[in-house]
Amino acid sequence: MTADLSRLTAFAEDLADAAREVSLKYFRTAVAADAKADASPVTIADRETETRLRDMIEAAYPDHGIFGEEHGSVRTDAEHVWVLDPIDGTQSFVTGKPLFGTLIGLLHRERAVMGVMDMPALGERWIGMDGAPTTFNGAAAQVRDCPTLSDAWLYATSPQMFTEAHFPRFEDLRAATRRTVYGAECQAYGLLANGWVDVVCEDTMGPYDYVALAPIVEGAGGAMTDWSGRPLNLDGDGTVLAVGDKRLHGPAMDILGG
Repeated sequence: MTADLSRLTAFAEDLADAAREVSLKYFRTAVAADAKADASPVTIADRETETRLRDMIEAAYPDHGIFGEEHGSVRTDAEHVWVLDPIDGTQSFVTGKPLFGTLIGLLHRERAVMGVMDMPALGERWIGMDGAPTTFNGAAAQVRDCPTLSDAWLYATSPQMFTEAHFPRFEDLRAATRRTVYGAECQAYGLLANGWVDVVCEDTMGPYDYVALAPIVEGAGGAMTDWSGRPLNLDGDGTVLAVGDKRLHGPAMDILGG
């Protein structure tokens, strides 16, 4: 699997290069933001980027499955399934904020084994691969020591992303940490992998939001699960907990599971 995974990771970088080309063509231009069924915004950049990625996968690996945010899923029972978020952070994208990314994840027999997070406007890229250390722009990434929640910096995209039932649990976790910062989008997980952030806690996430990120966090020495400690795959419940120092995972789960 290692040789195959290295080859697939190289291909994922080709996908990220192609996605960067498309998204930057539209960034800070007058693109219209349509509302999807859940009221979240979507643009021609989201759709065109995913179409490019899907076309490349179909041409190179026609037996692989694809699970994408914008154009649905095919062959999700395949041994390998690509999980795509063409533009994670569309709200940032349409308002000219450079904190948007492309997420390219790969499941092997339902387990997340590889992920690429590319931030086109910032020129930043994280790569996580099973059995290898995570890299950030080619250099090794490593989480930092932080054994207690009271010393931890916590990130979430927005307090509004939590359901009514889950928000009080998040608030309890927020109160137990040193400081909470909002608005980093997917980059928060890269900052955690680089040792600048200690905890990321989020809710109402789709598989395209987290499958690519789990190998990045884990390859840097951290842990990433749902709020019940389960691995993140296509069957997730939308909750996500990532920690840099693994000693934080149990105490955070004790709070979130309350």
